[in-house]
Amino acid sequence: MAQTLVLAPRLRLVPLALEHVEHSVRLYADPEVMRHLTGRGRTREEAVEAHRALLAVAGRVPGLGVWVGFVGDELIGRWTLEPPHRDDHGPIAGQAELGYRVRREYWRQGFASEGARALLRHGFVDLGLSRIFAETMAVNVASRRTMEAVGLRYVRTFRLDFPDPLPGSELGEVEYAITREEWHARQVF
Repeated sequence: MAQTLVLAPRLRLVPLALEHVEHSVRLYADPEVMRHLTGRGRTREEAVEAHRALLAVAGRVPGLGVWVGFVGDELIGRWTLEPPHRDDHGPIAGQAELGYRVRREYWRQGFASEGARALLRHGFVDLGLSRIFAETMAVNVASRRTMEAVGLRYVRTFRLDFPDPLPGSELGEVEYAITREEWHARQVF
């Protein structure tokens, strides 16, 4: 299954394409959006390179990839559902990592959760995944709240070695996850 359009109540999640590169430049340039990822806004060159790397995600596992979210014609953020890439994630088959970034002017409006819920549904219903997880810095309270709001539960705190650790990295990274069975039990039919 190729990466497809995913719909949510207010969002239209469209597979990331080369034509969205200027959105990536704008999103990654904001130091607040990047605070828990790089600690600073990315340069144009860094953002273009990151965009190219994200385009490759869709080719690794059918149906998984990166989406940009539109409200009407306005591009407001990006969401990922990608295959695990570290050994401590366990087996790749049946799992995916959820991620999201929303432009600052759209924070605290429920868009991160809405897009995440749509990708959980896509992952479990359309792709038949068995487990979806997400990670962030332990100090990233807003992202952790989004994970909890969409039904992911805390799994662990762990430490990664970074060449230039960000403030708060001494508290570690956290993983949240939900299984297909847990997700189905939460659904109201």
